[in-house]
Amino acid sequence: MHSCGQCGNCFSCLHGMSYHLNTHKDTYNCTECGRCFQSRQALAVHERIHSGEKPFECSVCSRRFTRVAGLVRHSRIHSGDKPHKCHICDKAFSKSGNLNRHMRVHTGDKPYKCHICDKVFSSSPDLYRHTSVHTGDKPYNCQMCDKAFSQSGHLNTHMRVHTGDKPCMCYVCDKAFSRSEHLNTHMRVHTGDKPYICHMCGNAFSSSRDLNRHLRVHTGDKPYKCHMCDKAFSSSPDLKRHMTVHTGDKPYICYMCDKAFKESGHLNRHMRVHTEDKPYKCHMCDKAFSRSADRNIHIRVHTGDKPYKCHMCDKAFSQSGNLNSHMRVHTGDKPIQVFTE
Repeated sequence: MHSCGQCGNCFSCLHGMSYHLNTHKDTYNCTECGRCFQSRQALAVHERIHSGEKPFECSVCSRRFTRVAGLVRHSRIHSGDKPHKCHICDKAFSKSGNLNRHMRVHTGDKPYKCHICDKVFSSSPDLYRHTSVHTGDKPYNCQMCDKAFSQSGHLNTHMRVHTGDKPCMCYVCDKAFSRSEHLNTHMRVHTGDKPYICHMCGNAFSSSRDLNRHLRVHTGDKPYKCHMCDKAFSSSPDLKRHMTVHTGDKPYICYMCDKAFKESGHLNRHMRVHTEDKPYKCHMCDKAFSRSADRNIHIRVHTGDKPYKCHMCDKAFSQSGNLNSHMRVHTGDKPIQVFTE
């Protein structure tokens, strides 16, 4: 093994290390971000990140790539080809690099060491991503806004904000998302999975964001403040909804009946009036609902859960509306009557 004296990377042959040493010199450096490369060809490929050039196009779906190797790897998505097989287990991979990384699951090998903090990694991309923690380097600049990123993958994901591209599609209801993690969270609508548990009350949530928002119920934290009045809110969506009180803005318009809504969620729910879509299915019977809230109320038919308790007697109810009606027994209030001529 041959070790680089500047970064500690190891190579099996002297030629590989000599080639690598160019990354520490100014021979092939990018004038845009200052990164150094092993060869003129590698620098030319990198410069396409800054120029946006993607000369290699997929004949099936028209996606474009900066490198021919990227196109070859992508084509296996359409063909399903996985030529790189693990000889220890049954897994197969479309890329040789993925197989090499996978093999370290069996060997436990972590050959890539950070020269600043001594952390070790099983792949060079993991090490490269880690070094940005120390350097703060963000060489991948968005050409459409002033944001910058430490990884090309993060830039590619960000670009979907500008392009509107949503490549991650739900196979159950055909909804599409710009990021795979958003799709994974959405899938819990169909599975009912709620892996995030509140340690203070036991309530469960389908996303960490929902759990964090819920925790403010216990802490009383309201970090989102309205700049037009003194109100404060526990979540940014609550603040955005509140702002429409001041602006009167209803930017979400139904293209089928011209109704307008303050929130995108209200428009999405309204659209089910036209589509009759019922994506929220009960996992205990065959019923389906257009709103998750309706499904949750229905599930109490099966569970017998009655979370709405009267504080004046021992009665409990499965719906808040039923509790409100019951409270009139104690208060003597009469329901509002609507008279029509």
